[in-house]
Amino acid sequence: MKYDIILSGVGGQGVLSVAAIIARGAMMAGLKVRQSEVHGMAQRGGAVLSHLRISDEVIPGDLVPRGGADLILSMEPLECLRYTDYLKESGEVITSANPVVNIPNYPDLGSVISRVETLPRARVVDDKTLAKEAGNLRSTNMVMVGAASPGLPVNRDTLLKAIEELFRAKGAEVVASNQRAFELGAAATD
Repeated sequence: MKYDIILSGVGGQGVLSVAAIIARGAMMAGLKVRQSEVHGMAQRGGAVLSHLRISDEVIPGDLVPRGGADLILSMEPLECLRYTDYLKESGEVITSANPVVNIPNYPDLGSVISRVETLPRARVVDDKTLAKEAGNLRSTNMVMVGAASPGLPVNRDTLLKAIEELFRAKGAEVVASNQRAFELGAAATD
């Protein structure tokens, strides 16, 4: 088994937290994990990209090859489109419906979403609405982990445990709201 993911977004969206949750869950499940990340000008709202490779065998490198990603999981719709050449023919795309308009010539959101929806196996998730429902507007990234969870090679309970471990130091309410966000994201894509 091998499962390759491209995670994308902009600085401040928690792309690296998403990678950490999925990676931790995979390791808890006894799988091997390799990860590489590019932060760019993340602190200024710039692009953030992470390659995450999961396997039950030795993984030869950190980078997902072009045309090799099983999943593009994006916290920002325009950033999703930047990496579609990594997607394998049978791959899936899951992106947020909510843009981070960080450039003056950001394209019309409707046209961005329309382009995403032309991709095979593409799903657009209103992560902000679900995070608000979960009680924590900052948990949009956990909504997106939940949305991706049915296709991941890690089961739901293991991912919930990984969320608990990652957020434990921030208190029980932060853990609970992030787990609720995960569950709402999973329910939105069932």
